[in-house]
Amino acid sequence: MAAVNNNFAKAEMLIRKPVSEVFQAFIDPEITSKFWFTKGSEKLKEGESIVWSWEMYGFSLTVFTKVIETDKRIVIEWGNSGEETLVEWVFSPLDEKETFVSITNSNFKGDADKILSEVRNSTEGFTLVLAGAKAFLEHQIQLNLVLDRFPKGLS
Repeated sequence: MAAVNNNFAKAEMLIRKPVSEVFQAFIDPEITSKFWFTKGSEKLKEGESIVWSWEMYGFSLTVFTKVIETDKRIVIEWGNSGEETLVEWVFSPLDEKETFVSITNSNFKGDADKILSEVRNSTEGFTLVLAGAKAFLEHQIQLNLVLDRFPKGLS
């Protein structure tokens, strides 16, 4: 029997907007900052590194864009040196006004407990990102889900 690699996180959601609009929301930090990070140094470009910041947590991360297929797919690499993971977005238009977005985070490293923790945290995080994107793109509402994931005073 072949071994199955379950060391990945996955979140998916329907967003009722055209694929080009949803795709741009994840490429352009001016839009992405409305539902995920607070600041991006520039738009994602294949083969280039940029910085995303979550100023409410005093945290920044370098992101290397490996693949961009316009309106179809984005693949980035991010994380601490030696612990980088891959994140892949797949954008599937269901019709001219609906897009199904799938986000997979893979390549986790470490012992079983560390991998399980990373998969759980990533699944939770990307689920909030998709819910926030849906609210913003469909209704122009900023839910602050990522901000509220770790409220001050709780550890």
